[in-house]
Amino acid sequence: MNTSRHTPERRRRPSSRARTLAGMLALAAMLWDAGPASAGDGTEGLPGDWLNRFGSARGAAIGGARMALADEPLSALANPAAAAWLERGAVQVGTTRLFEETSINSFGIALPATGRPSLAFNVLSLSSGGFERTGALSDESLGTFKEGNLALGLAVAQPLGDRLAAGAQVKLVRQSLDEFNGSGLGFDLGVIGRLPHGLQLGASAVNLGGPTISMRMRDETYLRELRGGAAIPVNGGNGMLAMDIVQRDGAAPQFHVGGRFRLQSLELGVGYDVDNFAAGFSYRLPNGLQLDYAMSDHEMGLVHRVGLVWRFGGFSAEAKASPAVFSPTGGEPLTRFALKAHTRADAAAWHLDITNNSGVLVRTFAGKGQPPADIVWDGKDSAGRPLPDGDYTYRLRVDERGGTTLQARPGMVEIASGGMLGMIGVAR
Repeated sequence: MNTSRHTPERRRRPSSRARTLAGMLALAAMLWDAGPASAGDGTEGLPGDWLNRFGSARGAAIGGARMALADEPLSALANPAAAAWLERGAVQVGTTRLFEETSINSFGIALPATGRPSLAFNVLSLSSGGFERTGALSDESLGTFKEGNLALGLAVAQPLGDRLAAGAQVKLVRQSLDEFNGSGLGFDLGVIGRLPHGLQLGASAVNLGGPTISMRMRDETYLRELRGGAAIPVNGGNGMLAMDIVQRDGAAPQFHVGGRFRLQSLELGVGYDVDNFAAGFSYRLPNGLQLDYAMSDHEMGLVHRVGLVWRFGGFSAEAKASPAVFSPTGGEPLTRFALKAHTRADAAAWHLDITNNSGVLVRTFAGKGQPPADIVWDGKDSAGRPLPDGDYTYRLRVDERGGTTLQARPGMVEIASGGMLGMIGVAR
């Protein structure tokens, strides 16, 4: 992507994790110094700029501020360490409609793992409409030509503890322009750290040692970049604010800022990307599908992005009530919540929250460590008072050591004390 301690008396041997991280940083510094000192002014149109400015619809909705986030396969394309903290496996597809019949299409798949490295594989392709070809000494039309770009990235990432993860990525890039084409390899390194209070920090060094593509009589080298970013939860975890800064060789720093707010299955985003505003939404369906849309401003018109993500397996929390309809005064006086959680790190605590139709919390079950296999509810609130008939929403949340949280899909349970069940209960 481009637009282009020792102690005074006794030395401690660094841990293997520390040596791994130090080795990655040393390699990044060596490859950074080995490349060209400057390659452009950071404006659009430089080699690899199409890849630098691309983002998924969900990422674009917050201005492209995604360096400290690990929430989709394409996150690894900006920071390969993101693959280590994806909660579930995911398949992602998307398309971005640009100008003059130019579009960028993407496909990504992420396979998180525990006890071994996690993987993320992404493919991006750019295809343009026909551009008019003119003579060197006249405006005579000589037909049209097209441009195409293809990028493949394979990221490998590993947690280095509860609060730190590192990753590396190899990229293969191919470019075609009329009858000319060429390809090249490049490498990216990244880290993500988690601090108290949910603060996340991310950094990456991309386009190390390339890619360099030979086109016609000249070579084009993607500009190296240093990226850093931060993200912090707000509004009790229902929102998030993020900011990135990108420094490319020979260019002024670029800033990306944005935020998200979640309301049940709907998530709204707004952001500022370098010099353009953006906004969008994401909607999660019960079957693991997620629909993303983003729109951003540009001097040549609006840019529309659409994406679809399907999450499967991986790390998750589940809760299910049985029976789904019960009568505290009848033949089914209780409902039983079956709880299950598959966490990456050790579980620190769990909460099962029950709310009424107005969204008011009426009962909470909580504890330390992994949730129990089941919890029984008698239809009473936290003060032991019977609740009125109606529908109630329940949701399980599991907090992992290191700051991550797993949330189950919300479920519905109904209290129905009237009718036949209620009458039988009163007779007793």
